[in-house]
Amino acid sequence: MRIGELSRRTGVPVPTIKYYVREGMLPAGQLTSPNQASYDDAHERRLRLIRALLDVGGLKVAAIAEILAAVDDPGRTVHDVLGEATSPIVPRYPGGAPDGELEAAREDVRALVKRCGWRVDSEAPAAEALAGALVALGRVGHAAFAAEVLDDYAAAAEQVARVDLAYVGRRAGLDDLVESVVIGTVLGDAVFVSLRRLAHIDGSARAFGGDKTAR
Repeated sequence: MRIGELSRRTGVPVPTIKYYVREGMLPAGQLTSPNQASYDDAHERRLRLIRALLDVGGLKVAAIAEILAAVDDPGRTVHDVLGEATSPIVPRYPGGAPDGELEAAREDVRALVKRCGWRVDSEAPAAEALAGALVALGRVGHAAFAAEVLDDYAAAAEQVARVDLAYVGRRAGLDDLVESVVIGTVLGDAVFVSLRRLAHIDGSARAFGGDKTAR
């Protein structure tokens, strides 16, 4: 198909498609003449992935470019590629906490990782983000969160991760597998947050709202 048809099928404007090609986020089309190129289903799929990461995942173009570079890298193991692909998705701790407060939260995270038996670097971006979240909870009067419910959260997260990886493990090729992890991580986060909110509403209605259906 020509670029105009690709634009119509994906809803992505032609100038934006050309920008993605220039930035290396979308492979160039196959030249059919000096001024014309042909695009195929793979280009359409990649564009839909980019738009989903932008519109639903809320990621910046720079983060998406990092993810796509990892997806397209043929020279690493699946585990390494998956880690590289999902790293830009993890929220970064903004800083600002006293060193002692943050280090105590980091120690809580290291202890959690050890209790769970996770093969995880305790200095990974996700671990730092978790430590930052624990600091924030402490500052608003919920320091007991780590002691009371963190392990339950971790068990639930582990179950969700197993479901995610079981799903992507059914993808045939490396490209499909990595792309599925990225989609599952970014868009799956949106799905899970929405499901969690619905479950909260239901639980609140049952505990405090009588027979009224909550919204």
